[in-house]
Amino acid sequence: MPVTTLDPKTALVVIDLQNAVALLPGAPHSTADVIGKTVELADAFRKHDLPVVLVRVSFAADGGDRLPGRTEQPARSGGGTPPAGADQIVDQLAGNAEDIVVTKRNWGAFHGTDLDVQLRRRGITQIVLTGVATSIGVESTARAAYEHGYHVTLATDAMTDLSASAHENSLNWIFPRLGETGSTAEILALLG
Repeated sequence: MPVTTLDPKTALVVIDLQNAVALLPGAPHSTADVIGKTVELADAFRKHDLPVVLVRVSFAADGGDRLPGRTEQPARSGGGTPPAGADQIVDQLAGNAEDIVVTKRNWGAFHGTDLDVQLRRRGITQIVLTGVATSIGVESTARAAYEHGYHVTLATDAMTDLSASAHENSLNWIFPRLGETGSTAEILALLG
């Protein structure tokens, strides 16, 4: 279903647009394009005095706060300690004092964070999601937002994945069950 409306109290929630993630190529959209589209949305939300939430993933250097569950795919170690600043929000989005920064240690932005409290304090009823990766952090956050009772809108050209097929699976099969999808241009038009 295409995006039809934005509630008066809508927040932009940006998933993992941080320095380490910005180095990933992205598919089907380049990470650089996703950052550019997200900057457009963030500027428009700020202009309308609507919250911008910048979510980043970060772990302790010793890895002690990583999820302990067993999986078939081993955790990516990355060869040791990430470089300084890897978990910092990209410069194009950082530096706005009014933005809310949430640090997560999971795929989704709700579990183990104060995201829900930050949104409810501001009376937010709808979120617009952007970021990387579509099928991981964005999808996990969309699922939790839906379960928390928020209206969910997904800016499909302001997100990307590690593979185009994973991105398309989320867009075609998961997101229609969780909310509405639309392009950055369509969402900007609704903001007015």
